[in-house]
Amino acid sequence: MTNPTSPQSILQQIAQIQSMMPGKLCLLRQGPNGPYFNHQSWEHGKNCSCYVTQEKLPDFQKAIQGYQQFQQLTQQYAQLIIDKTRGELEAGSKKKNRRPNSSSPRTRKSSN
Repeated sequence: MTNPTSPQSILQQIAQIQSMMPGKLCLLRQGPNGPYFNHQSWEHGKNCSCYVTQEKLPDFQKAIQGYQQFQQLTQQYAQLIIDKTRGELEAGSKKKNRRPNSSSPRTRKSSN
């Protein structure tokens, strides 16, 4: 995967993700026909789990990878926008001239 340098390239990569599933696959046990897996995720404040058949295992793996890639790309996108915003705000504050609030020159009051 290339290292994206622009928000547009990150958004294009996000748009190419075709399947996503949060969570992880957990090995339940080794059976005579191979390993048995469980998919676990946190949804609506609850831990959800479901059995994953051998036939569906590649689909689940791809979907979980898609979700992980989505998370990484959105973090990169957010950081690029944050950096851009900071730069703009700092540049804006440096451009402002420090002027007195009124247009008339200030005079000192005598203490007589």
